Amino acid sequence: MATLLTIGDFSRMTHLSVKALRHYHDVGVLEPAAIDPFTGYRSYDAGQVPAAQVIRRLRDLGMPLDGIRTVLTAPDVEARNAQIAGHLARMERQLAQTQASVASLRALLSVPAPHTPVDYRTIPPVTALAITEMVTAEGFMEWVTGVLDELAGALAATGTERSAPFGALYPGDFFEQERAEVTFFAPVTVPVAVPPAGRARLAEIPAVDAAVAVHQGSMDDIDRTYAALGTAVAERAIGVDGPIREYYLISFLDAEDEAGYRTEVCWPVFRTIT
Repeated sequence: MATLLTIGDFSRMTHLSVKALRHYHDVGVLEPAAIDPFTGYRSYDAGQVPAAQVIRRLRDLGMPLDGIRTVLTAPDVEARNAQIAGHLARMERQLAQTQASVASLRALLSVPAPHTPVDYRTIPPVTALAITEMVTAEGFMEWVTGVLDELAGALAATGTERSAPFGALYPGDFFEQERAEVTFFAPVTVPVAVPPAGRARLAEIPAVDAAVAVHQGSMDDIDRTYAALGTAVAERAIGVDGPIREYYLISFLDAEDEAGYRTEVCWPVFRTIT
C-alpha cells in the first residue's frame, strides 16, 4: 500500500518549496499521487522522493523544466543520459563564455585600449555561396558554428574552394534590436551548382567603400575594435547606412587558440580615403 504524504511533509523531505511543487504539478513535471476532490489538497507518494531529488539537482544546474520533463520521461537510460549530457555541454560553453567575459572586463579596466589602425578601401563585389536567415543575439554563436560548417560542406560537395575568407553581413538592426537577417558567405571564383537540400544559395555580395580594422583575438571583446572603428568614421563624418561586414581571416575553423583569431571589421563609408 502506498504511503501518502502531505505536500508539507513532502516539501520538508525533498527541500522543494510548496510553491515549487505546485508549479511543477501545473506544468506536468511532478504530479501528486492523489488530489482530494473536495479540498484540492495534494498528496505525494514516498516513492516520488527520488524523482523530486533529481528535479531539485537539475534545477540547481539550470536545466529548463522542459528538459527536466524529458529526462524524467525518457524511455531508457541512454536517452536520459543524452539529455543530461547535452545540458552539461551547454553549461560548459556558458562557463567558458563567463570566464572569457571576466577576462575581457579585467583587461578593459586595467589595460589601456590598444591603438587600432584603420584603413580605408573599396572592397570589390564577389560571387559567393551564402546563407541568410533571421536570427537573434541569443544563441547566435551556435547558429554561426552551424552555418559555417554547412557552408564548408556545400563547398566540398560542389568541389569548389573559397577565393577569400568567410564573411558576414550584419544589418544595423542586429546591434540595435538584437534581431535581423544576417548573411554568412563563402566567396567563390566561379558560379557553382548548389545542392537544393541545404540552406546555401548562390549570391552576389556587392562592392562597398569601407573603413577597415583588424580585430585580434577572442570575439568576446570585438566591441573594442568596433568602438575604435566607429569613432574614426564619426570623426570624419563619412558613415553611411548599410550592413557592417566581418571577414574571418583566422577563425575557429583555422585555429584552436582564440588568441590566434583575426577578424576584419568593415564599416561602410561615403567614399574611400587615400
